[in-house]
Formats: sequence, structure tokens, C-alpha cells
Amino acid sequence: MLCANAAANVLIGAAVAALLYRRVRYGDPLRFPPVRLPLGLFFGLTVLAVAFSGHSLHEGWPGIRKFYLCLVLLLVPSTFRTLREIWALVAAWAAAMAASAAVSLWQFYGKYRAAAALGESFREYYTPQRITGFTSHWMTLSGEEMIVLLLIGALLYFAARRRGAGWIAAAGGVIALSLVLGWTRSMWMGAALGLVYLTWLWKPRYLLLLPVAAAALLWANPAGVGDRIRSIERPAGDLDSNRFRVVCRRTGWEMIQAHPWLGLGPEQVRAQFKAYIPADEPRPLPTGAYIHLHNVYLQYAAERGLPALLAFLWWLGKMLADFTRAARRTDPKDPKDGDRRFVLHGAIAVMIAVLAAGWYEHNLGDGEILTLFCAVCGCGYVAAEAEPQGRG
Repeated sequence: MLCANAAANVLIGAAVAALLYRRVRYGDPLRFPPVRLPLGLFFGLTVLAVAFSGHSLHEGWPGIRKFYLCLVLLLVPSTFRTLREIWALVAAWAAAMAASAAVSLWQFYGKYRAAAALGESFREYYTPQRITGFTSHWMTLSGEEMIVLLLIGALLYFAARRRGAGWIAAAGGVIALSLVLGWTRSMWMGAALGLVYLTWLWKPRYLLLLPVAAAALLWANPAGVGDRIRSIERPAGDLDSNRFRVVCRRTGWEMIQAHPWLGLGPEQVRAQFKAYIPADEPRPLPTGAYIHLHNVYLQYAAERGLPALLAFLWWLGKMLADFTRAARRTDPKDPKDGDRRFVLHGAIAVMIAVLAAGWYEHNLGDGEILTLFCAVCGCGYVAAEAEPQGRG
């Protein structure tokens, strides 16, 4: 899922088929997390949104098809039975993500040289064509890096198994550098919030280093990173897309007001965007990608209606509550319970990051991000059901 999306989709289908075969042949249990009701309700309301949208099933099919990726919630708990196996899975993700990040660093070097050769401002040259690693878009790369980086942090902070921690930390360094150079502010915010959560549980005094690091980036401005941080409050015109996102939010609210129950239908936000732009919005519109609302919550409400958004939030809230309750049952003073803490707190940190970044990006609408997110949540349920004190 971190290297080839099409191949991952094929492998998901093959893995489900293998699980079903073992279920029939050997009676192996299928373990689906206790989120069937909210997820099923979200799926049902999505189907209704397609049916009542007035558009063909073909147009709305991509919104239905993505639920296929949620089968990962079945695959991970049914395949990985022990915390040792989860540790190995996270280590594999770290290696794959570090390879993608390394490619992205080479891409960054190439873009830096290309901007210099053309005599263009690097900021203007790079912002619309950033690094992608093995993925198709910089937002996908940064979203995957954010998730894996937080899992690495949780592993290094809490895991009982220390063997291999050195190379995993090195992989985390490469991934962190790529994330910084990706210039994706929403993922920076998500990663920062997840890191604050993990560090607070580990050694709170180290949180004092975070503002120091931020100040150093603003002052030194390496590779334009400081300017990109400043753009949160002082954007460089259309280049930093702040105004464009305001237009998306206002337009999304108009869509929700007009279709509160079942929305416009999946995939209709892009097709009908111009019809819902507020009349008082100045023209021409700011430069930006008006392909979705760049907010996962507004997107689902506009596409599928407010009831579907509530089902979506119920699904996420249920998982977050389950992981939090399980994490509270771990013993911070018992080193043997470290692997459960690593997986559970890592899953919580990832959820915090993804939910926060989702306010500025339609991140869970990206199949690659959704697949990895579901895999992490599946790992969280493996740890939640494991026996305390590392006996699972």
C-alpha cells in the first residue's frame, strides 16, 4: 500500500479470498472489529446518496468502491495474532516508507536544481509540483509519512522490544526530513499533534523542545520551510492556497444547506462546484484545485448528507474510544506491557493526526491513506484484545 496502490488492491482481494478459504477449510475465525454498525450505516447511507442523487451508478461508484478498502479492518486482526507480528509489520512499513522518502529527497534535489537553472523563485516553482516519492501526489506521500512516522515514534517510546530500534530510528529520520520538505502544512499540523500526544505520555518535559525546533525553522528558513510555515498567517497571494480553501468551505456549506439529508451524491462535488459558489464570492476565483472541498467532514456531508457524516464520525469515535479504554488498562510501569502501549498509543496518535489534518484535506477520501489508516486501526484492535503484561 506504500508503493503500488493497484497491486495493494489486488492483494487485498487475494488475502480476503485466502481468509475465506481457511474459514471454510479449517474453521479459522474471522475477526472484524466491533465497528460493523457505524461503518455499515455509513455504507448504507452512501448507497442511498447514490440512488437518490439523480445520477447514474457509474458516476457514484467510486464512492461505493472505496468501502472495499475497509476490508483491511478484517484482514489485519484475522491475520496478525500477536504483538510481535505487529512490531514486525510496523518495521516493514518503516522500511518501505523510508525508501519512498529517499526517492522524494532525490526528487527535491532535482526540483531545486531545476528552479535554479530556470532562474525562477524556488517557492513559486516548487509549490505546485512537490515531491511524491512512490506515490501519485505529494499529499498522499505526506499523509503516509505522517502515519508511519507516528508509529515509529510510538515504537521507539514504548515498545518492549529494542532490537532493530536503531535502524528504525534512522528510517524515521529520513521520513521526517521528507515530510518537512513536502511543504504540506496540514500534515505538519497532524504530525505535530500526534507527536505532542506521544511525547506527553513518554517524557512531558521534552515538549519544551518543540517550540525551539519551530523557532529554529522560522529563523533559519532551510529550503524555504520557514516561509511555508509563515504562510499559514501570511500567504503569498494565491500561491499558498489559503483563500482558495475559504472558497471551498463556503461552497461546501451552500451544498449542505441545499441537500442536508442525502447530499449531492458521491463524486458530485466536483461536477457541481460552480453552481454552489456563493454569489458574493469575488471573481476571478483564487487559484486552486476545485476537485473536492479539501475538508473530509464537509466533503462527506456535502456528498452524502449530514446523517452519513454522523455515521462516519461514530465509526471514528468508536475506534478512538476503544483504543483509549484499552490503553488505560495497560501498566506504564511494567516493561512487559510496552508493546501493547506502543500499538495502542500509536493508533491513537495516528487517529489524532488524521482527524486534525482532515479539517484541511480530504485525506480519508484518498484510497492509499484510507488503506493504511484502516490497517493501523486493525493493529490497534489486535493490541486491544491482547492479554495484559505482554502475554498476548
